[in-house]
Amino acid sequence: MTDPKVDPSCYVAPEAIIIGDVEIAKGCSIWPYAVIRADLSEVRIGEGSSIQEHCQVHGNPGKPTIIGKNVSVGHGAIIHAAIIEDHVIIGMNSCILDGARIGSGSIVGAGAVVREGMIVPPGSLVVGVPAKVVRENDPSLLDAAKRNAEEYHELRDRHKRGEFRRYKNRT
Repeated sequence: MTDPKVDPSCYVAPEAIIIGDVEIAKGCSIWPYAVIRADLSEVRIGEGSSIQEHCQVHGNPGKPTIIGKNVSVGHGAIIHAAIIEDHVIIGMNSCILDGARIGSGSIVGAGAVVREGMIVPPGSLVVGVPAKVVRENDPSLLDAAKRNAEEYHELRDRHKRGEFRRYKNRT
């Protein structure tokens, strides 16, 4: 049996589910209803990354899921047995399938479906169903990813400080 390892500097919402061979590096944020399930293969999440509400992260035997540093995984996205390099934005409700690799400094547009085994070059913008690279070698994408990660670092810290109260049903 393998217990998840989560650095104490992380913010993990009480509603998040983290199962199995998961390692989450320092400064990450795991938001409500995210599910990170490493029962078939390991999941590694790099420093400063955010896994937002309703995301699913899972692997397959022999195909781990690796998420780099300062990656923002948008609300409702699915990452399945894929590699996400550093400073990437995975858009809301997008799906990254087995064996795909998203290069550093890239953005996957909302709702995109990145095919099994697709290799996205660094600094790319990827959109559509199925996903297609529509822009490459664009340094502005890296800047956007860094800004987005910083916004989530600030939110992580505010939630850890208890700045937001939860509604308590009194009935």
